[in-house]
Amino acid sequence: MLKFFSTTALVSSNGNIKLLLTKPFSISLFSLNFKFCSTSTFDPHAFTVSYLIDTCGFSPETASNVSQKITLTNTQKPDSVLDFFRTFGFSNSQLRDILRREIGLLSCDPKKVVLPKFQFLLSKGASNSDIVRIVTASPRLLKRSLENHIIPAYESAREILQSDKQTIASVKRFCYLCQDGVESNIKLMLDNGVSHSNIARLFNWWPSIFCSSDLLITIEELKELGFNSTTSAYSSAFLAKRTVTKDKWAEKVETFKKWGWSDEQIIRTFRKQPFIMLVSRHKVNAIMSFWVYHLGFDSLDIVKCPAILQLSLEKRIIPRASVVQFLASKGLRRKGASKYTPYLLSEKLFRNKFVKGFEEHSSYLLKLYEEKISVADSSQERPSAGVNHLDQILV
Repeated sequence: MLKFFSTTALVSSNGNIKLLLTKPFSISLFSLNFKFCSTSTFDPHAFTVSYLIDTCGFSPETASNVSQKITLTNTQKPDSVLDFFRTFGFSNSQLRDILRREIGLLSCDPKKVVLPKFQFLLSKGASNSDIVRIVTASPRLLKRSLENHIIPAYESAREILQSDKQTIASVKRFCYLCQDGVESNIKLMLDNGVSHSNIARLFNWWPSIFCSSDLLITIEELKELGFNSTTSAYSSAFLAKRTVTKDKWAEKVETFKKWGWSDEQIIRTFRKQPFIMLVSRHKVNAIMSFWVYHLGFDSLDIVKCPAILQLSLEKRIIPRASVVQFLASKGLRRKGASKYTPYLLSEKLFRNKFVKGFEEHSSYLLKLYEEKISVADSSQERPSAGVNHLDQILV
């Protein structure tokens, strides 16, 4: 039993105490209900990690790492950022990938930081899906200044490519708008006599070249090799020099030597058709093997006509070879006929001359030819190892 005292004070209107009444009373200990309260402080780091996991879908490990670069204190701001991106069609997985690389976007004002850049791209003909593709691949774009960086880089590229459609297409291949050096490298090439058409071709093939810091080295190398910077071969040679490493270059040289080419023949052929150094070793070996072992020709024939290496083995060389070999077996190929022409002709000319041109056998030839093409088409779903983007550029 606990004993307490209750005191009542009588207070006058002027605030003076007039009477104090005190009386004792008792309360059983067991009739009291005690409540214990604990005071805890808000932990911004824990909140940030929790938000990144629960809302953004990060793994605990990734959330912990990323949270070192940002501090969130409420959900209002980051929620508004995510909602903004979703209105343009960004998926949760795309947002997660973007934020993993540029987590600072969660604390930005999207209408001030992001929207003007989207509006600029839209004004140039980009679609929402184009923007999603560009930003997902290069979220750094959203950190660059629109006026001081993005617009100058875009306008420099557009001056070369001559249209917004082509410029947006090149940006989709590689977002050089968020990189440094584009304007200065274009000027460097123009100052060294490289034609607009060659620069445009490089933009279409491999835009990242214009973000390099040592293009002058390649320009000088091609001068020493005797390349004319106004011919179309120059862009192929430039691409080869910029994208094939020294080790890979040496490996390709050895591949050609394996087929009997000399150093001089390799250099001479490179000057004539520079793309030979862009073709994968796998494709070179496959075409050479078919040319030598199946058709019975000399590997040095390709030195005279390196364009053969640019063609698709499965979709062009093999189907046409089957037609030519059938005609030869029937004695319908004149002696001394060009071994290269059947493979270099356009599709229409080949069909007219080698398929429809032999009326007696045209039905069989058409069936034979289309069967071979069909086999090649069905194999496209299983691309051969070693066939890379550089092969596809020039095929």
